[in-house]
Amino acid sequence: MQAASARQRIARLLDISVHGDYLSRVVDLCLIGLISLNVGAIILESVPWIGVRYAAELYVFEVFSVAVFSVEYVLRLWSAPDLECGRFRGQFRGRLKYMFSPAALIDLLAILPFYLGIFFSLDLRFLRVVRLFRIFKLTRYSSTMGLILNVFREEASAFVGAFFLLFVLLILTASGIHLIENDVQPEVFGSIPAAMWWAMATLTTVGYGDVTPITPVGKLFGGCITVISIGMVALPAGILASGFSEQLRQRREQFSDRLDTAWEDGVVTSDEQRELEGLRQELGIDRHDAAQLLKASRRRFGDQPFECPHCHQVLGTVSASSTGDIEIRPH
Repeated sequence: MQAASARQRIARLLDISVHGDYLSRVVDLCLIGLISLNVGAIILESVPWIGVRYAAELYVFEVFSVAVFSVEYVLRLWSAPDLECGRFRGQFRGRLKYMFSPAALIDLLAILPFYLGIFFSLDLRFLRVVRLFRIFKLTRYSSTMGLILNVFREEASAFVGAFFLLFVLLILTASGIHLIENDVQPEVFGSIPAAMWWAMATLTTVGYGDVTPITPVGKLFGGCITVISIGMVALPAGILASGFSEQLRQRREQFSDRLDTAWEDGVVTSDEQRELEGLRQELGIDRHDAAQLLKASRRRFGDQPFECPHCHQVLGTVSASSTGDIEIRPH
């Protein structure tokens, strides 16, 4: 029982902190600070004179960081069955499932280059670039990054369809310009693979200018492709914007539903207040939007009495403040 209790506490400490859990918040801030310092150190290490002059200090900091991240990874793996999300139930299967989750793979990738460098002779530049993936550990603490990842997951089929269409257009464009310009510019458009560089630059409307058609028909073809590509390249951006808006709407609805649940029973306890504030922060809803949702919920249910959770004496009235918080007006 003690081991299970300790595992549950470790799971809460390492999980994203909820409102009111100050120790978990301190752990989050320490890890965020260490990750940020690691990214800065890796970037500075690429500067030749800094990498040579402070090689010993940077190596000590790298060893310390890997030690912390390794302990974090082991503790997260150990406590995975007790995470509140409930996705990793089971002592063995739950941990195995957690090991292959995106967050766990990022954590493993953050420490793997150091251990690979001990046993194998690898290019330091390659190791430095791989170590930079530690920045993705910050996605665990960013509701915005979580929102974007949800958009990619929910709209995966739409993105695949859009990029497949762009790939087909890339092949057709490269084939067309190869057919038109091959005779006059064989060194540039001598094959379809060689023409793909121009096709890619044109379809993305970048237009580097190092490869251009010179025949009238080639220029006309290039102009038509440029006009078509403006709409085609905007397609993934439109999918992303639409998915982002839909995810925001779903999060607001989730927060609004929880508000209604808290208000409809006639009593909003202090625990419910803390839960609502924690949910607001977790969903990334700003105080202005929360205030509007609170006002809408209050209009549906009216001001509610606040009772003491112990003696059930009415202490005041709960209502929405102008800043988005739930405030108690004493009698």
